[in-house]
Amino acid sequence: MPAFDLPTRELERYRPEVQEPPDFDGFWRDTLKEAAQTDVLVSVRPAENGLRLTRTWDVTFRGFAGDPVRAWYSRPAGVGEPLPAVVEYAGYGRGRGLPHERLTWVNAGYAHLLMDNRGQGDQYGNGGATPDPHAFAPGGPGPAARGLLDPRDYHYRRLITDAVRAVAAVRALPGVDASRVAAVGNSQGGGLALAVAGLVPDLTAALVTAPFLCGIRRALDLTDASPYGEISAYLSVHRGAQEAAYRTLAYMEGVSFARRAAAPAHFGVGLRDTVCPPSGAYAAFNRYGELTGVDPRKEIHAYPYNGHEGGDAVQVRRQLDWLGEMLEPGPVSSPPG
Repeated sequence: MPAFDLPTRELERYRPEVQEPPDFDGFWRDTLKEAAQTDVLVSVRPAENGLRLTRTWDVTFRGFAGDPVRAWYSRPAGVGEPLPAVVEYAGYGRGRGLPHERLTWVNAGYAHLLMDNRGQGDQYGNGGATPDPHAFAPGGPGPAARGLLDPRDYHYRRLITDAVRAVAAVRALPGVDASRVAAVGNSQGGGLALAVAGLVPDLTAALVTAPFLCGIRRALDLTDASPYGEISAYLSVHRGAQEAAYRTLAYMEGVSFARRAAAPAHFGVGLRDTVCPPSGAYAAFNRYGELTGVDPRKEIHAYPYNGHEGGDAVQVRRQLDWLGEMLEPGPVSSPPG
């Protein structure tokens, strides 16, 4: 697929206006206040991962409406000191999978929490373990369209709340330096990491690659690829629902969260990405931090010939180097014997 979005020079200065609901801040303040009324941790149980250098725990924490959300918590074996933490969010249709799957951050010396996606996990990877008990409102079968007609019912109100609560959960876990926590994600996970950056004022860093839910209206005009395509498919059947859907989506707009974020941020984007068009990532990057009164450190890496995979392992190495400067990870363990 050739480049299909704006030319690079236009992307670099692309700062679109977003139609924010007047109660955007109040909507999220009330949502998060309700979720925070209960203690965040439910259980922390050792999990067998088949690995000798990494220890893992099966964590359950309370997310939206106090619902139980599952996660894997991993850290280097044999390291007792409090470590900076990375909270990672998975992509669309994925669950947390198996405890030995995602080892990059723990091998770099971080405590690592991988959050399960409620009501997802059946499209890719190795599944999830968190149902969504509220998935009953009108909307399409896919998560992107569930509850689309009302922001209070929308799937991403619940998932973003879970993502914020995951930060509170990792800060409550043993062996974590609660003052040094980063949010990380690609695609849907990138959109969640960006939302967390806008909703958690003392986050240490955000690493966002190919973010979903950024520049939503433009993305719906540019692509029919899932997840945006699921929204378009729903509206193609429910032809009078467009305005209600746009109103709901305005509360989930990544550019709005970016404007409120103050943590240092590292972005990555493939300029041939037809799943999450690059103009959305640049809109969030260019307006990042503008409402905070500070000038947060931020950088973006563009890959002109890549699509939704972005810079792949090259981007991950850049993230490792950058986050190492931000969080100064702890030592990794020595091999047994």
